[in-house]
Amino acid sequence: MSDLKVFRLGPDGRDVELRGSTVALEADLQRRVEARMEQILGIRFLASEYWTGSLYRGRVDSLGLDENGVPVVVEFKKGTDSGVVSQAISYLAWLKSSRHEFEALVREKLGAKVAESIDWRAPRALCIAAGYSWHDRVAVGDLGRDRRIELIRYRVFDGGLLNLHLVEPISSPSKTGTTARRSSAPAAPAADAETVETEAVEAPALTVPEGLRDLYDDLDEVLTASGEVEAVPLRHYIAYRRLRNVASVLFRPSHRAILLYLRLDPDTVELEDGFTRDMRKINHNGTGDLEVRIASAQDLEKAAPLIQRAVQEV
Repeated sequence: MSDLKVFRLGPDGRDVELRGSTVALEADLQRRVEARMEQILGIRFLASEYWTGSLYRGRVDSLGLDENGVPVVVEFKKGTDSGVVSQAISYLAWLKSSRHEFEALVREKLGAKVAESIDWRAPRALCIAAGYSWHDRVAVGDLGRDRRIELIRYRVFDGGLLNLHLVEPISSPSKTGTTARRSSAPAAPAADAETVETEAVEAPALTVPEGLRDLYDDLDEVLTASGEVEAVPLRHYIAYRRLRNVASVLFRPSHRAILLYLRLDPDTVELEDGFTRDMRKINHNGTGDLEVRIASAQDLEKAAPLIQRAVQEV
């Protein structure tokens, strides 16, 4: 994996490359990200250096709740640490075994209403480090959706610039032998021997109505065309995200339409009655201030530039 190249325009009009480096102290990186965690990662900060008890024998660097109501543990490493994935797996196991403790923390920090809406089906672990080994990337690609570990590579540059880059995991040869493809929402409700126990506790993820399947498939292609956006099916909507949500998708079968909420400032868009709407003062499921109503291939074609903008700006 090649280094990110960052350039600054010099006084003579020539590009000058900025040298990337790592932080002097791991704590410096942690404090910087925690101070702007919601802005940078879409995660509401809950606690730092949280003790996991005598069984798991560690302290989670940061605990948070993402914009979709999913619990998150965040681990920081100054350099490249071969134990970061196993540590993340351990902390995810602790998180799932400590639901009441985590819910009490959320209730204390964010209120009872937020605590009651936590989505426990797929807690996340974010690792932020200078680099990862091939084996780390293979291990993460082989874990499956029930243990979501995301590898984020960081670099700091002259002038106080901080870059965070989501690293694509590699799926194991036993699965596909290629880079893992980001998955989309299921087509219909399903329950099998492996999922019944979980679904008895948690409501199933939102499913795509049959009458909107073809239109949704086309929308999904546009949303994920960059190769950097993944679809995350949730109870009330499907989130599309990079480090933060880019868009949210809801379905209105009775109107044969898809509601798309984009993370765009409505003031920068020429609103069109029946197609786009400013949602800043209107409560709705999902995240995003701009609503786009998609009921046809023509609507999707018209929405494509807005979707591309949202992906680029997040």
